[in-house]
Amino acid sequence: MPSSTIPPRRPTVLVTAALTAVVSAALLGAADGRAAPAENGVRAENGAPAETGAERARRLFLDHGPKAAVMTAAHRGQWRKAPENSVAALRAAFADGAEIVEADVRMTKDHVPVLMHDATVDRTTNGKGRVSDLTLAQLRGLRLRAGLGGRQAPLTGERVPTVADALKAARTLGLVNLDQAWEDREAVWRVMEETGTVRNGLFKSRAPVPEVKAFLGRHKGALYMHVVEDANAASVGEFGKGRPPAFEVVFDDVRDKVAAPAFVRGLRSTGRVWFNTMRDGFAARFTDEASLIDPARGWGRLIAAYGATVLQTDNVRALRSYLTTGAADRVPPGAVRVQAEGYAPGGEGKAYHDTDAGNRGDGPGRPGEGVDVCDHDGAVVVCWMRGSEWLTYTVDVPKTGPYTLKVRASSPYEPAGTYRIAFDGGRPGKAVRVAGTTAHQAFFLQDSHDPRQLTRGRHTVRLSLDEGAFQNWNLDYLQLEPGGNSRRAPFVPGGRKFYVQLK
Repeated sequence: MPSSTIPPRRPTVLVTAALTAVVSAALLGAADGRAAPAENGVRAENGAPAETGAERARRLFLDHGPKAAVMTAAHRGQWRKAPENSVAALRAAFADGAEIVEADVRMTKDHVPVLMHDATVDRTTNGKGRVSDLTLAQLRGLRLRAGLGGRQAPLTGERVPTVADALKAARTLGLVNLDQAWEDREAVWRVMEETGTVRNGLFKSRAPVPEVKAFLGRHKGALYMHVVEDANAASVGEFGKGRPPAFEVVFDDVRDKVAAPAFVRGLRSTGRVWFNTMRDGFAARFTDEASLIDPARGWGRLIAAYGATVLQTDNVRALRSYLTTGAADRVPPGAVRVQAEGYAPGGEGKAYHDTDAGNRGDGPGRPGEGVDVCDHDGAVVVCWMRGSEWLTYTVDVPKTGPYTLKVRASSPYEPAGTYRIAFDGGRPGKAVRVAGTTAHQAFFLQDSHDPRQLTRGRHTVRLSLDEGAFQNWNLDYLQLEPGGNSRRAPFVPGGRKFYVQLK
């Protein structure tokens, strides 16, 4: 994958002037087409049946006019609130504004299509083995792990859903992008017919065009999206006048053939153009995390320069905020945010202490300094954090009052580590536990629950890692928020609603 130097971050997120005209038109279209989805049975003011969220999503998906609203697709559902590829994650994604939920399909030993990304159940459940070697009954006996899974992710009360479960849950809510389903498309189509959800499912593939046309010829009304990259770019022309309503474009370099403006404009003239922003390499470096720093580095650029009309994301709420307000990741009123790599100047022993020399990460660290800085798909973070290390930051407090520090952190480990904070050279406070987030790329804002009274003006804050505690986590930024009554329960990814006690 290509790499590039990432410019210094900005503390606020704004659409750049160069993109304003183009993006504003897209945002106006989005706002115009985004009435709250209605459930079955709800009626409009004139007494006619109201359009359900699913009907609206299908209508929007088939609209590829110049004012077509940009649609949001949730990668594996809203895994920030429930286990990936669960019915709960699907419902949460639609509730947060996604029109489409991407779900991964696998076939069980007894030929039942279920939702599971990996070939095995090891990462996302408390079981082991290949999905194809397990019956549905065996899969139903497993519990899904939180978020993106992993060996140390908490177990939840959620079970492995069938495709039928997912489609029935989505019936009035939106579309389901059935990834990895092409090989078993006939079985999945039968499920759609049996559940009355033919209008909810969205197939996709890189299959030869004759194979695609044969399937669509047999199943009138099936929604299909063709995946294109440099290796199969010529397949677009093979559709002739019968092009599908959308193309998913994958490119890891802006110099790729399919990323050329003329190529993308050709796709956009007859259908929607879908880009994936979850990771580096799906749409070059135009990622979710880059977009949270500045949408012009990700979502905004794809909309303005590449004609994106569907964006698949791991940050549903932030993308929806951007599409409706122009801001992706607002700093709360009265709060102060400091990026982790923006620690104070002064060097080793004065501004920071790191246990090894040099930058062990792949991110843009300071020349000659030992703080480890990594680039996680566009998020520039302090990484390789270990016991006894510390960092000092300067913060300008806007108003005298109580403040609580929060950190945006990530780690697949549970617990991930422990830190303490000290202001203006004072004694460190209580130990603050950093909760695991199920993956190094899964960043969550975590409350220290350690409020401090601060006066208006400049302060220093030192974040130190306990020497005797396990430490393996990434720090994206620190955020000092006004308010001192922080009494919420400790952080767990996705909240406590879906969790069960481990025995």
